[in-house]
Amino acid sequence: MAKIKLTQGKFNGINTLANANGIIAAAAMDQRGSLQKSIAKARGADATTEDLVQFKIAVSKILTPHASAILLDPEYGLPAIKVLAPGRGVLLAYEKTGYDAATPGRLPDLLSQWSVRRLVAAGANAIKVLLYYTPAEDARINEGKHAFIERIGDECAANDVSFFLECIAYDDNINDKFEFAQKKPDYVTAYVAEFTKPQYGVDVLKVEVPVDMAFVEGSKAFKGKAAYTQEEAMRLFRAAGDAATKPYIYLSAGVSDEIFRETLELAAQAGTTFSGVLCGRATWQDGIPIYAKEGVPALEAWLQDRGVENIEALNTILAKGAKPWWSIYGGKDQIEVV
Repeated sequence: MAKIKLTQGKFNGINTLANANGIIAAAAMDQRGSLQKSIAKARGADATTEDLVQFKIAVSKILTPHASAILLDPEYGLPAIKVLAPGRGVLLAYEKTGYDAATPGRLPDLLSQWSVRRLVAAGANAIKVLLYYTPAEDARINEGKHAFIERIGDECAANDVSFFLECIAYDDNINDKFEFAQKKPDYVTAYVAEFTKPQYGVDVLKVEVPVDMAFVEGSKAFKGKAAYTQEEAMRLFRAAGDAATKPYIYLSAGVSDEIFRETLELAAQAGTTFSGVLCGRATWQDGIPIYAKEGVPALEAWLQDRGVENIEALNTILAKGAKPWWSIYGGKDQIEVV
């Protein structure tokens, strides 16, 4: 196998985000609009900018001693960098939160006051961008998205910083969850194959699992209508993983901590080569109503108890099932740092 070449900055960036075993066990705390809405709903009153800042600080302070890195946003998350556990990596989000639902294609956009250079100066070891993507979309829209990611990849290369791309599958022509669950494996496999191509400059893909656990027969999330058996689900995990030519990690997609752990166990049982997680809401979402009604001290107490318990349970699964990020290249000795 030919050696893969990585620049020093990109190699160091990924390593900083991973633990000593090469597993990326990162917390995600870049939620903005959705977090603000959730706090406001739980409180029954508006959530402020300061609410978002304080929530992110608490999560960063309490959970990063148990994580290898944290994903934050530059709009509300920069103060949380100051309370990180020593030696933890930082990913910073580059995209605006959400998308314009009035425009077809769920088009991405970047934060206008930020650049990769500025994010690195603010403390980023890696840049993260979220992209909604489906092969079922109009070809002109997808070509625009391809060019968009190429530009970001070039910007990250110019600043010698790691590029993490988060992809979310969608189909605006499908409203039924069961029907979408049947399509999802093909959509996830397609974007994994597309964005691990070299022209995009992506270093690590942050991906969805290719199945919806609510439709996996026999799972804890199963609701009585099967889109896939356990064996079929594992085959689909393998197919999506086999499409990757770059390291990939899983996102939690807002499911409960219990369901996400079961999902990772199934991925490990399937023999996939995933290299960790960027786990957000599954770890800390149950703390939102506590913060909304009782404030920071109560949130910190909950995080010290249940939040730490959630993340350590994930770490146990990752230690058993995840593979070092360099595994996809055939081993660390197959990487030439240039």
